[in-house]
Parts: sequence; C-alpha cells; structure tokens
Amino acid sequence: MNLNRRRDGFALSFRATELEARAGICAVASQLKERGLSEDKAGDVEIALAEAINNVVEHAYTGIEPGKVRVRCTFHVNRLDVRICDMGHPLPSNQLPAGEAANLDVDRQDLPEGGFGWFMIRQIASDISYQREEGHNLLSLGFDLPCTQP
Repeated sequence: MNLNRRRDGFALSFRATELEARAGICAVASQLKERGLSEDKAGDVEIALAEAINNVVEHAYTGIEPGKVRVRCTFHVNRLDVRICDMGHPLPSNQLPAGEAANLDVDRQDLPEGGFGWFMIRQIASDISYQREEGHNLLSLGFDLPCTQP
C-alpha cells in the first residue's frame, strides 16, 4: 500500500484484494481521525468507503486479475471529497445503482442477500457521482463536515 500525505488531504493505493482493501480502508479511517474528524464522522465515512471499495473488489475485478484501487481524500471548508478510482469492469449501464431500501417486510427466507450497500452509501454521503473515463471507474463521494477541517 502506498500512502501520500498532502496539505489538503491524502491519497493511497492498494491492490483490489480483500486483505489489501481492508488495510486500505483502515488506513483511510486512521488518516481521517489524525486530520481531526470526530469518531462518529470518521466512522460514517469509513462505512461508505468500505461498501464502495468492497464493491470494487467483489464486482469490478470479478473474473480478471485484481488491479489497483486508488483513493484520494481532499478536505475543503466544511466538506470532504473522496474519489475512488479503479480499472475494473464498469458499473452496469455505466450508472450508479438506485440504492433503494430493500423490503424487509417478508419472510426470513425471502430476505435479500445483498443490495444494502448502495442504500447505505447514499444515506451517508452528501452527494455521489460515477463516471467511466478511458477504462477507469471514477466514484466520487462528498461528505458534509460540521466544522472547518485542516
């Protein structure tokens, strides 16, 4: 894993494997706390980031050699922007999933196995966008912050 600190944030990269993704997510969470984010806000960002990165590992690189995942976090006044980049398969139809809440009012055996991640990401992030450019997936997540960050 490569971590580069910058005045306005930091960037890191790691291979799209379960183990390296977990280490990368922990490194981001640690950096957020070092930069002054509260435990609660850093935890929220970590949840959204974990959901997004796990989707990259599980879906974007399915059937192909795991490539790099790059994460860049940039602090602004009252805002954190997180950009996740990979060279895996694009999202279906090059669009973000709707991320609607699953119907939980069903029998236990009929509960969905997945599909909760995009709903959580959309609940936590202030805004979200996706682009496919020159073979790269670019997912941007914005988070409102309660006070001015470094």
